[in-house]
Amino acid sequence: MKKLSSLPRAVVALGLVSFLTDLSSEMIYPLLPVFLSTVLGAGALSLGLIEGVAESTAALLKIVSGAWADRAKSRKPMILGGYGLSGLVRPLVGIATSWPFVLAMRFADRVGKGLRTAPRDALIADVTPEESRGTAYGLHRSMDHAGAVVGPLVASGLIALGIGLRSIFLLAMVPSILVVLVLIFYVKEVRKPDDSGHKGLSLLKGFGQLGKDYRKLLVALFVFTLGNSTDAFLLLRMNEAGVAATWIALLWAAHHVVKMGATYVGGRLADRMPPRRLIAVGWIVYAAVYLCFAFIQSATGLVVVFLLYGLYFGLTEPAEKTWVAGMVPASLRGTAFGFYHGAIGIAALPASLVFGAVWHWAGAPAAFCMGSSLAFIAVGALLRIGGGGLRAELGAPHGAGSLR
Repeated sequence: MKKLSSLPRAVVALGLVSFLTDLSSEMIYPLLPVFLSTVLGAGALSLGLIEGVAESTAALLKIVSGAWADRAKSRKPMILGGYGLSGLVRPLVGIATSWPFVLAMRFADRVGKGLRTAPRDALIADVTPEESRGTAYGLHRSMDHAGAVVGPLVASGLIALGIGLRSIFLLAMVPSILVVLVLIFYVKEVRKPDDSGHKGLSLLKGFGQLGKDYRKLLVALFVFTLGNSTDAFLLLRMNEAGVAATWIALLWAAHHVVKMGATYVGGRLADRMPPRRLIAVGWIVYAAVYLCFAFIQSATGLVVVFLLYGLYFGLTEPAEKTWVAGMVPASLRGTAFGFYHGAIGIAALPASLVFGAVWHWAGAPAAFCMGSSLAFIAVGALLRIGGGGLRAELGAPHGAGSLR
């Protein structure tokens, strides 16, 4: 198995960038609902509008930025611009006097995310040898989750010191400045893959060049994501089962710790096993977790299942990116990652709305059963990709056949 020291310096630097970015964002966003309601006097409708506009923007822009990154001479300027824009505007929430200003800053923040995500994932594939890509993506996601653990702890510590919400938001600028410095000095590109047969392709023509197996993967991901509602519903279910709000916050931090370890280990596994197998197992874990949340009534039981839920992320996140990077032409990696992130983002928009509606009209068990069912359907679609099915790949060496 590949050691951390064997990874390209750009990959480690991008991991640090994700850690600092999530540290900064998680100093703000857990406190944002409280800030909107208690300081700005905004309600749930305003919060829903802000988050809906923000996430829709990021989902759609990821598709465009991925294709753009394949046409540009270099991916790094888009990555630097995306992180720089988000880091600049995110802390400015601290000077807001009304919720429309928060909406504008959140919109600009998500524009930055939409600009950077697909080019960043493509750059990781560019600089990393194929046999180490799982480890690279696993490290990157692990550092991202680590930032999600540290950020709320830093914010909580600042609150305990008597620092107000506005000041905490502005202090989130510090890790954002470090992000830009790391990107400038430590992220170096290799010569970008060039294929004259793919240069100048339109967005739709580029999508057509990605191959049938890639498009089947997008369909499976889209179906799965339709059942992958916000994790807030899991927290709500535990709260209704008797888990106190103070424990919910601690469980959320513990959940990110599990994700941090699981994604690193899962990335290393993705260098040794066919990614499709890991994704299928991860989606089955997800389906099982949702079934448990449908029928388990014990608070203790739900807490245990919720912590195990973190394993799903470790099995799927690095494997999905490893598979995408290996199944498309090198010169279309940006386009491939753009549609990958875009499909997930677009499907996520109605997922929580439908889940919430089913919960409201038919109860929590029905909603969780729906999510579990969609995950099982997605597994079936996943196993139809490539030739031979899952049974044929059992025991096959990593990279065999069409599984890469």
